[in-house]
Amino acid sequence: MTDNPKKPGHEVIDAFVKTLPGQPGVYRMLSATGDVLYVGKAKSLKKRVDAYTQPHKHPIRIQRMIAQTAHMEFAITHTETEALLLEANLIKKLKPRYNILLRDDKSFPYILITGDHEFPQVLKHRGAKVRKGEYFGQFASGGAVNEAIAVLHKAFMLRNCSDSIFSARTRPCLQHQIKRCTAPCVSKVTQENYAKQVGMARQFLSGKSREIQDYFAAEMIAASERMDFEAAAGFRDRIRALTTIQAHLVKGLDNADIHALYQRNGQSCVEVFFYRAGQNYGNRSYFPRHEKDEKPEDILAAFITQFYANKPVPKEILVNVAVSEKSMVEDALKTHILLPTRGNKKELLEMALKNAKEAFERKRATDASQSELLEGLADIFGLESPPERIEVYDNSHISGTHALGAMIVVGPEGFQKNAYRKFNMDDNRLTPGDDFAMMRAMLTRRFSGSLSLRERAGVRDDTSDAFQQDLQLSPSPSRLQRAPSSPVGRGENIPDLLLIDGGQGQLNAAVQAMSDLGVSNIPVVGIAKGTEDSGGGRNAGRERFFIPGKEPFRLEPNNPVLYFLQRIRDEAHRFAITSHRARRSRAITSNPLDEIAGIGEKRKKALLMHFGSAKAVAEAGLADLQKVDTISRAVAEKVYNFFHDGD
Repeated sequence: MTDNPKKPGHEVIDAFVKTLPGQPGVYRMLSATGDVLYVGKAKSLKKRVDAYTQPHKHPIRIQRMIAQTAHMEFAITHTETEALLLEANLIKKLKPRYNILLRDDKSFPYILITGDHEFPQVLKHRGAKVRKGEYFGQFASGGAVNEAIAVLHKAFMLRNCSDSIFSARTRPCLQHQIKRCTAPCVSKVTQENYAKQVGMARQFLSGKSREIQDYFAAEMIAASERMDFEAAAGFRDRIRALTTIQAHLVKGLDNADIHALYQRNGQSCVEVFFYRAGQNYGNRSYFPRHEKDEKPEDILAAFITQFYANKPVPKEILVNVAVSEKSMVEDALKTHILLPTRGNKKELLEMALKNAKEAFERKRATDASQSELLEGLADIFGLESPPERIEVYDNSHISGTHALGAMIVVGPEGFQKNAYRKFNMDDNRLTPGDDFAMMRAMLTRRFSGSLSLRERAGVRDDTSDAFQQDLQLSPSPSRLQRAPSSPVGRGENIPDLLLIDGGQGQLNAAVQAMSDLGVSNIPVVGIAKGTEDSGGGRNAGRERFFIPGKEPFRLEPNNPVLYFLQRIRDEAHRFAITSHRARRSRAITSNPLDEIAGIGEKRKKALLMHFGSAKAVAEAGLADLQKVDTISRAVAEKVYNFFHDGD
């Protein structure tokens, strides 16, 4: 870091100023432990950083940041706009303590009309856009996508079955019977006519629903005139489906997002509404993290730049407060930021602001309830303060097969699903079905990386993901202690409490694993299910709690903390079970031939056709393998060696 870690922060900064250029760029301020305190951009790095050399001219919060600065890093850019984009990406990645942070930045779902089949299907899609086809969105939630897809099925009768089901069908399915699909799988519709259906769906998703509705109306009248009343009724139902969408169209909002900022007591909520082709694609609430003295215009500017760092940007962004450096943000995102003062856009902003206020109040009520539960939990388990990070551990297997461990994380804001972790227990040293050994192995893997990392480098590893460990070696090399308070918060990734799903045996295994690693100062509690009732099930409310050095105890059945513990225990169990099932399903459908380099679909098919099964291929001799078409001696040796490694 620095030659003299005790050197005042403003002097450290001043030393860098002397060598900085007057060009645009991004700077990072780091603490003595390597944590990123702040990421900023500048039109002139030299002038901007020089301002930090006089701490007394800044607010107390910035003075604290300057005092903690032990090192700085810089990146020069061509323009200030490039610096703005780089700053937004670094803030999202590094999450510095002194920056305004967008939290809960989950991905958004889309509607996909596939382009890799002669009869395209309409799907809900989330994640990377790797499949060939056309994507429409973004939608605020899966529910909004499902509603839109339901309209598409009613109005345009497109298929939603997978390609494998499509190719295997010999008669129409229920979707055809209820007029939701034209059954191209059994040639009830020609490819040309189906392409027309797809084309109208594209038009609808592009905002041309009025034209399609007029077309259906003309077809309905024509069908009635030729006395084909069944066809006329079909067009009538399709018009009704479109009418439900027409009733909610907003004129003048072809491709726009609304960002409404609501503030109270130094906290903020930003409500984002998505409008595409005049349709409301849903809304979502965000609660950016920032200091109490941040200005609304700075909060919204930082939020917008981070929000669109990994998302498509609409043509217009409507806001209810002015945005700092508006022209630069517009140039960087290639959009227009508007602050409407009248008309329907102003009304929509007021509606969004009302939603932001209500979301803010709901979160405050939830946080207050959660805080009370955490305080009660601290009292029951004898913790010094309410825990900010609780890690819950469970494992799942069937007679020891496909064994898997699971960790979930709970905090003041509820379940932190981006911090969940799975542990595959494919270790020959573990006895199948030994839950105690699995628990020891799981906790060893959870904490041993931190131990080796600190022993190797003595500093925090900033290259790891959400499971970075904030542990450090104490003066005694046989113990690990919680790191002192750091700029990134109260030990973000150090648990304040470990909950083990199990009784005394699982607790002992966990304590032994922690002791072997020298991890201390982390309370461990075992939570065992209630005794079995006469029906063979478990008695909720009869859970027993195990704490090292204390007698097991129960809580009153109506205790709110008990309900809270049951809920997080059940979430850990759900995560372990679903992860185990997914792993088991993959194992059932997997083929060992897929793992052999150089064995493609053609050779795999030839081997299976010749021997009948992968097991028979594994047992075949080298001479037998060479008898298969397309299998040369070199390939046969590769297959044989794969199944007979070490023979």
